[in-house]
Parts: sequence; C-alpha cells; structure tokens
Amino acid sequence: MTKEVLVSISGKHIDIMNDPTAGYETGDDNIEVVTPANYYCKNGKHYIIYDEVLEGMAGTIRNKIKITGTDSIEIMKSGASSSHMIFEKNRKNQTFYRTPYGQMLIGVNTKNMEVSVDDDKIRVSLDYELDVNHEPLADCRIKMNIMSKNDPDFTVLSS
Repeated sequence: MTKEVLVSISGKHIDIMNDPTAGYETGDDNIEVVTPANYYCKNGKHYIIYDEVLEGMAGTIRNKIKITGTDSIEIMKSGASSSHMIFEKNRKNQTFYRTPYGQMLIGVNTKNMEVSVDDDKIRVSLDYELDVNHEPLADCRIKMNIMSKNDPDFTVLSS
C-alpha cells in the first residue's frame, strides 16, 4: 500500500430509543465521508491518518485509525473533539468523548468485526451497540474502505 490513500467511511446509527413522547425525532442517521489520508504500517499494525473539517465551527479534528490484525480497531480523535474508541469483537469498551460543549462517557459493545487486508486495499466492517452515560442509544454500523493511490478504483472515487 502506498503512503497516499483514499478513505471511504460510511456509518449508520439506528436509534433504539423509539419513544414518540421523548420530544425529539428518532430513526436512522447515515453519514458518508470520502477523504484523502496517509497510511503506514508499523510492527504489523496499519495506521490511517486524516483531518476532518467541522461544518459551522472553527478547527479540525485529527483522526487516526489503528488496525491490529482482525480483532482490534482503534479510532482516535484529537482537536476540537477528542476520543479514543476501541473496538474488539464481543467486548465492551468505554471512553470519554470530549466536545466543545462538554464531555460524555460512551460505551461501544462490538458485536461483529470483519477486516480484510490486501496489497492495495483494506476493508473494515463494524457492528456495535452505542451507549452514552450507560444509557443505550443506538445500534451502529461502520464500513471503511482504504485504498492505495495506485489502485485503479482510486481515480474513480477521487474525481
């Protein structure tokens, strides 16, 4: 894999608090981000680093994804917001998520994890339960595709 990569991340949150009297709308939230990133491999661990620009706010968030084999993925955010989320299959991990508006304790209970590493591509699929301050919030799915600049599909996604 080359140092310059393209990262495609899609996520889906399905609210599990389906209470119409709650005073806010529940349902599905989908996000998708495609961005250039830097990649390196050290001691058998894959690292992907990219900056995220915040809409309507000053500053950026530096994102680092660390993939260790097929059983551990870490997503570290620093800057305007910060967190260190650890995903391990069939295990719950907790971390503090710091935002400009305050901090929350979040828990991620990873239900399924699939990691595929090829010469010019890495594919990741995560299914997990998300809770905030020990209250269940959503069932979530993240899919990541990291591809080398040398991959023929890179040109298609980056244009």
